[in-house]
Amino acid sequence: MVSYQPHTQKTAFRHPEPDHQVAALQSAELMASQLKGENAAVRELLLALSVGFALPGPLPSDLQRKIDGNGVESLDALVHRAESSGLLTPDGAVIGPARHALLAVAPTTKVHALQRELVGVYAANGQPLGDLARELARTGLADPRVATELEHAADKALERDPGLAYQLYDEALLAGTDEKATAARRAQAAAANGDLDTATRIVDTLLGQDSPPDVRRAADVAAAVWAQRGMLARGADVYSWLGPSRIGQSAPLAAVTLIGCGDLSGAENIFGSDAPPASPTLLAATLAHLGRGILQSLAGDPHQGLQTLIHASDMLNAAGAALPLPETPAALAALVALHSGEPNLAETICRSAAAAGQGGDTAKPRLFLLQAWSAMMQDRLEDARLAINEASKANHWPLVPRDEFLCSALEVGLARRNGDFPELIKAWERAREATLHTAVDLYSLLPWGELMIAAARLREGRRVAPYLTDAWDLLERLGNPPLWAVPLHWAAVQAALLNESPADLAPHAAALARAAGQSHLAAVLAAAGKAWVTVLAERFRPDDVEAAARGLGLVGMPWEGARLAGHAAARADERKDMVRLLSCARELHPQASSAGPGAPASSEARNAPPTEAGNGMQPDGAGLSEREKEVARLVLDGKTYREIGEAIYISPRTAEHHIARMRRRLGAENRSDLMAKLRLALGPENQAHDQSP
Repeated sequence: MVSYQPHTQKTAFRHPEPDHQVAALQSAELMASQLKGENAAVRELLLALSVGFALPGPLPSDLQRKIDGNGVESLDALVHRAESSGLLTPDGAVIGPARHALLAVAPTTKVHALQRELVGVYAANGQPLGDLARELARTGLADPRVATELEHAADKALERDPGLAYQLYDEALLAGTDEKATAARRAQAAAANGDLDTATRIVDTLLGQDSPPDVRRAADVAAAVWAQRGMLARGADVYSWLGPSRIGQSAPLAAVTLIGCGDLSGAENIFGSDAPPASPTLLAATLAHLGRGILQSLAGDPHQGLQTLIHASDMLNAAGAALPLPETPAALAALVALHSGEPNLAETICRSAAAAGQGGDTAKPRLFLLQAWSAMMQDRLEDARLAINEASKANHWPLVPRDEFLCSALEVGLARRNGDFPELIKAWERAREATLHTAVDLYSLLPWGELMIAAARLREGRRVAPYLTDAWDLLERLGNPPLWAVPLHWAAVQAALLNESPADLAPHAAALARAAGQSHLAAVLAAAGKAWVTVLAERFRPDDVEAAARGLGLVGMPWEGARLAGHAAARADERKDMVRLLSCARELHPQASSAGPGAPASSEARNAPPTEAGNGMQPDGAGLSEREKEVARLVLDGKTYREIGEAIYISPRTAEHHIARMRRRLGAENRSDLMAKLRLALGPENQAHDQSP
């Protein structure tokens, strides 16, 4: 079996670099003069070997006839003289400088004639050319046999090594293959290798022609590229243009694309939920499961859809093929799991798919980013950051617009959960720019929900309002499927709470309540929303709040649950209720002992009275413990006792005790004096804080 390798080094048939051309030509001319007369036969032998003929083996017919007819000395004598001249190694290879020189001075027509004769020798023996075909094409040899072999090799590599496939198709073009006939496959290879611009140029040229060949494949590539650009609706336009008569086995991909844009009836017309695979192959079954799973996710009970999509992901992992897809099965399965309140399952799906290379290198960043989102939901912020880093270096191309948008929303979510306001502002600016390069679709609702909450926190709601209108309209066109709508309603509830707008909250709370009978996640979120309203109104029952907080933890939202319990603890009338709710918050968010401002405490010792012996955190040279530094930073941010307590999950009274003790230690006479001395006590750390954007 012939193995084709990526072309990375100079070959025997390449011309020397421009800087060395003069010296190379002089060397070639000198060698040519030395190989004249009685040495002409040696030169002819060396040229044949430089072209690719080998010893022992058939030689060019002209040279063989001269040897057989005694027109020249015997082959053994020629070989001996070539070796004696130092131009031929004992294993029959022409030394590099001599090879380049001979090919440089020989007439191109003669070189190509020898190459065609060499191809004929391989063909007569039934021997594939292998990498020799690539060398021949790169020298400019136009030969249909070389072109055909390169094209077939590219076809074999297309689904598993698209980078190599693109190189082989390019070389097949040099050898004379049909540019139009291979256009769709070349576009597929370029897209799978991450070169969206090249893929777009090829596909646009092809689809603009009358009766383009391989049109279904070209449509798949175009739709996949549009999806990565964050413009899924343009992909839907491509499939609408293709039409049912030409859609064939791409019907499931069209269904995924159309549903993502809110066109349920169009998806059902092209691909019914009970449509069988187009053929009994693994890939055909994978695509059938993909289309069926996304349709099932719109039903009242979407659990079956999740299972079907996981099956599709498993099958594509086994197939190891990089197909042009609007979304990989793993990404869709992970999104359904995230929308179902199962981030741990989503993370497992993405990790398995990334390890199997599902979708090729171009799909890896999205899989890592969805892993990061799953980790963020589970309050594992460092793991989320590591997954984002993996996404950024997954291949040699920048993130595509769709993934850049997801990544920017992740940065916003991490900054919000860290309580890092300057970082939140910076992440928000990046996300705002990313929104300008993408459009709303069904598979981007989670990041839009995160941006909705952040916009409320930053009083920037007008920036996202038009996109959210598009999101609600899209869900309406799909019949408001509970699985896809519930998380966005929950985000709207949180935004309304931040905006202190009961009127905005009411319709989304009602939507969650209506969906509670069909969705466990909706029931949990409806209870949490109700608990938040009672906490903010300071008319809550600790039992209800704790149950709602723990319910959030069970559906993969421990940070949200801890935040609810912490806010309630800061407003509790009874100390026992405060202690109980703080304990609940710390159980849900245990890793925040060193997370800085905005993170809940992690040690039960922090529930002790605020004495130096009781807090378990020793003062430094400035007289402030690490806990007091947390409080000091919040004081410098202008926070009240209650806001300090909510930020780091202590009671307002404990915050007051911390501040009073710091005032005594620092000898501050009043609040302005305390602020000045706190800035001095924090030193360089405070300066960095003040200079943050």
